Amino acid sequence: MGISIWQLLILLAVVILIFGTKKLKNVGGDLGSAIKGFKSAVKDGDDASKQEKVAQDSADSASTESVKKEDKV
Repeated sequence: MGISIWQLLILLAVVILIFGTKKLKNVGGDLGSAIKGFKSAVKDGDDASKQEKVAQDSADSASTESVKKEDKV
């Protein structure tokens, strides 16, 4: 008892009649831009977290080296 292809086509026809093709095209373009922006923000967030991890690792290794030097003295 799912939705048949005919029901989807009728629904699509009604939506086109109500909104028109020009408005649907604009909505599609806006949605595409929003998805691109979201993907780039996620990618930038991943890059920033990788940079923070590298900086933290280098700071940890520097502090470990200073502790080793103090132990030798």
